[in-house]
Amino acid sequence: MRQTLIYRGEDGFWVAECPSLPGCISQGRTREEAIQNIREAIDLYIEALEEDHLPVPVESFDAILVAV
Repeated sequence: MRQTLIYRGEDGFWVAECPSLPGCISQGRTREEAIQNIREAIDLYIEALEEDHLPVPVESFDAILVAV
């Protein structure tokens, strides 16, 4: 299980990223599409690490909300 951030990009698409996997970012026209795409991106990211016999980073992302 991985935490993800999801937000609207400048182009209106939804952007989804997984902070515990550097560079693991996807997007979609809808929020649901972005979520499905980041699930696939996470699976492929981890699969590539395992194929290359590299360690899979542990989930270490901690989120807080800051009011300004």
